Amino acid sequence: MRERRWRPSGPLDVKTTLAPHRRGAGDPAWQATPDGAIWRTSRTPEGPGTLRVGADARRGEVVGQAWGPGAGWMLETLPRLLGADDPVADFALLLEGLPSGGYALVRELASRHGGLRLSATSRVFEALVPAVLEQKVVGREAFRAWRWLLRAYGEPAPGPAPAGMRVFPEPEVWRRVPSWDWHRAGAEAVRARTIVNAALHAAKLEAAAPADADRLLRALPGVGVWTSAEVRQRAHGDADAVSVGDYHLPSLVGWSLTGGRTDDAGMLELLAPYRGHRYRVTRLLELGGRRPPARGPRMPARDYRAF
Repeated sequence: MRERRWRPSGPLDVKTTLAPHRRGAGDPAWQATPDGAIWRTSRTPEGPGTLRVGADARRGEVVGQAWGPGAGWMLETLPRLLGADDPVADFALLLEGLPSGGYALVRELASRHGGLRLSATSRVFEALVPAVLEQKVVGREAFRAWRWLLRAYGEPAPGPAPAGMRVFPEPEVWRRVPSWDWHRAGAEAVRARTIVNAALHAAKLEAAAPADADRLLRALPGVGVWTSAEVRQRAHGDADAVSVGDYHLPSLVGWSLTGGRTDDAGMLELLAPYRGHRYRVTRLLELGGRRPPARGPRMPARDYRAF
C-alpha cells in the first residue's frame, strides 16, 4: 500500500466531487464504504490500480491510499481527480459580474455546494465505454450492462478493495468481447460496434490534448455531441461541456431557471450567461435544482437479452 496526503486549497466535498464517476448502484469500479471513504479502480498507464480516498478532518487533508501497479500514478493524479485544476475561482468571478436579478438560484446553489469540484480522471477510454452504454437508454439498463461486462472481463481489484470490485479491461480485451456476450450484457450491436471501434483508437484518445478531445471523439462512428460531452466532463473536468441531447437535462434546466420546460436550444440560451462553466451549472442544478412534475409513462427499460 502506498499513501499520499493532500491539502485542498478550499472546501472539498469528496463524495459529491467523485459521484459522476459512479455508474449506478453496485458499480464494480466505484464504491462508498460506511466509514465515508470512496474506493475507485482504474486502468492507469502503469497498470491496474485501486484507490481509497478518505479524509483527515482534524488536519484538513485528503488521504489517498493505493494498491497495484497503478498505485503511484493514481496518487500522483489524486489532486486532479479531486478538482485541483478546476477553475472554480473563475466561476466565482463570473457570478459576481452577473446582474443581481435572475441568477439567484445558481448563486445559492454555488454557495450551498461550495465543496463541489469538477473531477478529472485523465482516462478517456475509461469514460467513453460507459457513456456509449448509456446512449439512448434508461440509466438502469446501461448500468446493468456496465456491471455485467466489468464482472465478466475486468480483473479483480488490487489490494483490500470491497468485495466484487473490478478493474476496467484493456482496450484489446474490449475488442475481443464476442457478440453473444454483448447480447448477454444487454448491449445491442450498434453500441457494441461503437465501443469495439473506439478501442482501436484508445491510445490516440488518451494521448490527445484536452483541446482536441471533442474533435477526436466525434470523429469516431457512433460518438456524437452528447457522448463527447459526457466523456470530457469526467476525463478532463471540462467545466463547459454541456450534454446536449440528454433526455432529462433540458427540462431540469428550464424548470429550475424559468419554471417551464424547454428543449436543447432553449437550454443553451438559458446557460449562455455561464459560458465557460455551463457543465458546472448543470451539475449544481442536478444537486439542487427543481424538476418538472412527472407526467406520462416513464421511458421503459429494454432488455436486449430477450431479443
